[in-house]
Amino acid sequence: MLPVENTPHRIAAKKLAIGIFGLLMVLAGGTIGYMAFGYSLLDAIFQTVITVTTVGFGEVHRFGSGEKVFTIVLILAGVGMAAYTFSVMVESFVEGYLSDTLGRRRMEKNIKSMNKHIIVCGWGRVGRAISRHLGEQNRSDVVVIDVSEQRLATIDLPNVQGDATDENVLHSAGIERARVLVTALNADADNLYVTLTARSMCPSLFIVARAATSQAAEKLLQAGADRVVDPQDLGGARMAALATQPHVAEFLDVVMHNTNLEFRLEQVNIPADSPLAGETLSSARIHDRTGTLVLAMREPGKEFRTIPSSHAKIVAGEVLIVIGSAAQVDSLRSLIASGTSSLSDTPGSSGAAGAIG
Repeated sequence: MLPVENTPHRIAAKKLAIGIFGLLMVLAGGTIGYMAFGYSLLDAIFQTVITVTTVGFGEVHRFGSGEKVFTIVLILAGVGMAAYTFSVMVESFVEGYLSDTLGRRRMEKNIKSMNKHIIVCGWGRVGRAISRHLGEQNRSDVVVIDVSEQRLATIDLPNVQGDATDENVLHSAGIERARVLVTALNADADNLYVTLTARSMCPSLFIVARAATSQAAEKLLQAGADRVVDPQDLGGARMAALATQPHVAEFLDVVMHNTNLEFRLEQVNIPADSPLAGETLSSARIHDRTGTLVLAMREPGKEFRTIPSSHAKIVAGEVLIVIGSAAQVDSLRSLIASGTSSLSDTPGSSGAAGAIG
């Protein structure tokens, strides 16, 4: 595997840059040389160009021995450098390296403009599944990191080719501006190192890590991962649920992942300055005013309060797990932000969440 700085399109770009720079140096050297023989600037440029391009117009002034020797050297250097530059340009266009370079630069510019995005490390089966589910949630703000240029060539998401354990690669993915990093590499050691590196670079980043063993899960949490997932254990739990309660398991999958449904199961954060902070569910009248149904509440660092009573107090900084249509959830977010939702507005009266309530 080639290092990130030595991929074919980067090598071709370096060759092309060397060729163009060398050709410009030959033209500049020829111009300066002819001016040293007494030519004016324009005559010197003209004589240099017709000499390097071998168009055969002849000399501007009659050559002496010095001019002849200088012109011979200029022809050899200029024709050689021009031939090299032309061959590199043909290679770049024929093999697609130049277009790939321009596309890579556009992608790098796009990544630099992204903010609060999600970084997915690893384009294996788990990484592809993560990105697919994010796409189903209409999340286009995803940057993928993988060491394989061949694998990355098969996707249309912004991506960075390189080792995710490298700080420079994480920096290229915009980790300083990212909201979430998911490390889904095959080896626990790699996921551990990515977690350590990402946490040291961005202390506020939310990190989700893949683990293959319970021992690795503990170490990943100690290294700074906010959440650790064992795909095998999670898959086993899902299969067990399908074996014992298939309708419940399928319903949860539909609610979480089917974007065609009218209702959603989502989390809503309560900011510190929310007018609902300090209210109870009864006094806030969340269901009456938005149609959403609060299934659980969770204060920072504490356990979930499931099926909370109407007297449950809404605490600043906690998270509400709610069910409702997209419009109802949006209405709840507006209510949390402003507290000015109309008391007579009950969008839940015709939505799925309203029927549940």
